[in-house]
Amino acid sequence: MQYNLRVNGRLYTVVVDSQKPLLWVLREELDLNGSKFSCGIGVCGACTVLLDGVAHSSCTLAVDSVGESEITTIEGLDSGIGKSLKEAWIEEKVSQCGYCQPGQIMKAASLLSLNPNPTDEEINAYMTNICRCGTYQRIRAAIKRAALSIGD
Repeated sequence: MQYNLRVNGRLYTVVVDSQKPLLWVLREELDLNGSKFSCGIGVCGACTVLLDGVAHSSCTLAVDSVGESEITTIEGLDSGIGKSLKEAWIEEKVSQCGYCQPGQIMKAASLLSLNPNPTDEEINAYMTNICRCGTYQRIRAAIKRAALSIGD
């Protein structure tokens, strides 16, 4: 099947099986490798992308279910929220191994677009992505730092 996908502000045409997961379309067809494969069942969050600004696990999302949605990957996260998060991630020294970080940042971008000033409890509830290095305190600190700088 042929699909027209809007990814990071560009229109792409791909010919793939309708049930191919969006993650593999992004990685194999569009060479956008920032979204990572880890669990394959939509639990860990390493593959998180935004569909119309809302976080989704791309490893379990069939390409035919994307429709007309705007897909944003870590490569295209250049909004004010995205820039603030990337800077805060560096300032708070969040990343250790780094594998989950693109998905963590994408999930945090979704959170801040929905709630520009989240509490620790709201961050903990929304940020369900898994970090094997256990940098959750630094992730929370980076989200709070980014939230402060977004209004600047």
